[in-house]
Amino acid sequence: MQTILLIAAALLYIVCALLPAAKARPIAAGTALAWLVHGAGLWMDVVVPGSLRLGFAAMLSSALWISVGAYWIENRNFSLDGLRRMVMPCAAIACALQALFPGALIALAGRSPMFGWHIAIATLAYSTLTIAAFHAVLMALQESRLHTRSEQVTFLSAALDQLPALLTMEKLLFRLIGFGFALLSLTVLSGIVFSEQLFGQALKWDHKSVFTLLSWVLFAALLAGRHFRGWRGKTALSFTLAGFATLLLAYVGSRFVLEVVLHRGFA
Repeated sequence: MQTILLIAAALLYIVCALLPAAKARPIAAGTALAWLVHGAGLWMDVVVPGSLRLGFAAMLSSALWISVGAYWIENRNFSLDGLRRMVMPCAAIACALQALFPGALIALAGRSPMFGWHIAIATLAYSTLTIAAFHAVLMALQESRLHTRSEQVTFLSAALDQLPALLTMEKLLFRLIGFGFALLSLTVLSGIVFSEQLFGQALKWDHKSVFTLLSWVLFAALLAGRHFRGWRGKTALSFTLAGFATLLLAYVGSRFVLEVVLHRGFA
């Protein structure tokens, strides 16, 4: 059943991505429907009685599910149609990947109740910073279009022209980064303080810990630079994308290698 729901959500996301910007109401309604169907499929796939099904595809799908929800809410306050052209296809791919790569079952028996909270907070952090990365890419494209303006109207250029001013986009970006950084900090703290209860062992310096901490340092440096030095523009975008890429390697990238390349279970 969950596979059918995930495929249906992927098809709805593609339809929403292809609709012209003038169809604002059908886009909003379609996005809400796709998001609900995606959420139902995600829940049925991940939450198994007495267990959780975790994997790179489930984490990526969860991140894009929350990203679509954030886009839908923000788009009601600001015109972010360009973001739709990026988020919807990625969400469709994430749904398809989850249907193809279901991940591994993790038994919850004997684990601390903190384990579920740790996973939930980590997913929220990944998701918030994922949409911040989409936002940063969109700002880079928007700035590039301002400097190399062309009379030729394309699918992407039409969407970029409908975005708010760069200063408004920048304020939204740092709002997302600030919220995502707070969640990432909670993820790191819960991993350090409750490591033995969560995972049955003291904190070890594996690839996930190193990349997560490196990402935290990059986002902390960006927020500090913004506050004390007024960082903005290309510097802010570079730090955002570097922090996101590092965070992606911390879990999704490593899980992809283990599950798809090496055919190994959860580790």
